[in-house]
Amino acid sequence: MKIAMVSEHASPLAALGGVDAGGQNVHVAALSIALAERGHRVTVYTRRDNPDLAHRVHVRQGLDVVHLDAGPADHLPKDGLLPFMGALADGIVEDWGNYPPGVVHAHFWMSGVAALDAARRYSGGGYPVPVVQTFHALGTVKRRHQGVQDTSPVERQWLEASVGRAVDRVIATCSDELFELKAMGVSGSKVSIAPCGVDLDLFRAEGPADERTRRHRIVSVGRLVPRKGVDLVIRSLPLLRAAGFDDVELIVVGGAGASDALDSDLEARRLLALAAELGVADRVSLRGQVPRENMPALLRSADAIVCAPWYEPFGIVPLEAMACGVPVVAAAVGGLIDTVVDRSTGLHVPPMDPDAIAAAVGELLRDPQLRIRLGRAGQLRVRSRYSWDRIAAETEKFYQTTLNSMLARGDSPSAGLAGEYLTPDYLPQRYLPQGYLQRMEGTAL
Repeated sequence: MKIAMVSEHASPLAALGGVDAGGQNVHVAALSIALAERGHRVTVYTRRDNPDLAHRVHVRQGLDVVHLDAGPADHLPKDGLLPFMGALADGIVEDWGNYPPGVVHAHFWMSGVAALDAARRYSGGGYPVPVVQTFHALGTVKRRHQGVQDTSPVERQWLEASVGRAVDRVIATCSDELFELKAMGVSGSKVSIAPCGVDLDLFRAEGPADERTRRHRIVSVGRLVPRKGVDLVIRSLPLLRAAGFDDVELIVVGGAGASDALDSDLEARRLLALAAELGVADRVSLRGQVPRENMPALLRSADAIVCAPWYEPFGIVPLEAMACGVPVVAAAVGGLIDTVVDRSTGLHVPPMDPDAIAAAVGELLRDPQLRIRLGRAGQLRVRSRYSWDRIAAETEKFYQTTLNSMLARGDSPSAGLAGEYLTPDYLPQRYLPQGYLQRMEGTAL
């Protein structure tokens, strides 16, 4: 099958050797590689954010990455990319030429806008191109937790839901997302669940471990933003000390660069100031970004990995920790409810509760046999459920289900962009590129 992946701000090449790689980069890269290994021809379309990038990069047999000109060839905040989705769709259509793919899989809501626009042009010409959507994160959840700190464009409030209703299938990454999608008006009948996966060749229990500087070590991994809850883990350290665990170090991985580049990171400075205020500055180490190949050794060095976000659309770090045989203390939110099985592969704690984090970590530090049991169970769970080959096989099945449904209806569902939900009346002129509305009305095809 010819598959087009659209990932407007998250290039898979970042996950294949760059430093600016988040969960979406890793997901798109690993899923694309796994699908290519299954014999599919995959092309990932992403926005050019550097003028030196080649137009097309051949990654491996069956997988290419295409950089498209959509806005300035520079790194831009993803929340500012909406005005360039029309140009991204232009580049996608130009690359397809007369040979569109069998399915388009969009990642993140803005990619869905571009994918639907590109697919509609072929659907309007009698060639139905189904569109599958993975959101990775939902604006409704982000607004609920971040409030006025949410930097998403205001149009996301209606446009994201419209994308969900217009595409032919939504692949959610966890069961919690299914309920959020239904609340947005997306029919549950076209929502399937395929979680993120983990690189089982890289993340495994066997191998060297990073050297500790104290008797006990806990690790927190993620972007340095308040919603990741690193401050809650820091607040748990004095509580652990009061409970008799006086020799615990916290290693924090994440940030804009290496540890020596964190001086200008506002969140890093806030976390270090909090640690000093609580008298635990000597127990907190901010490592900055750690090369992906070094992460398994760091994870293996920990007694526990603590994931304490306010909310989490999925969360790959717990899977990587479990693959390394390390128990996880996880806030019972979002995808963490699915991946971490309470008292089987880790311990759940209520969100935003440093007392509960301290109690859970203390239980693990107190009981080495519990750590071993949870670690082994986590490793078995990841290997049986979360390999990228299995995730690719499930995704492939959902592609085929979507194609079968389209053929059974005998219609062109991907034309939904110009239909009930995404009509020109819903698209404010102020943020769309010139000519975008005319294309949607069919006058500039």
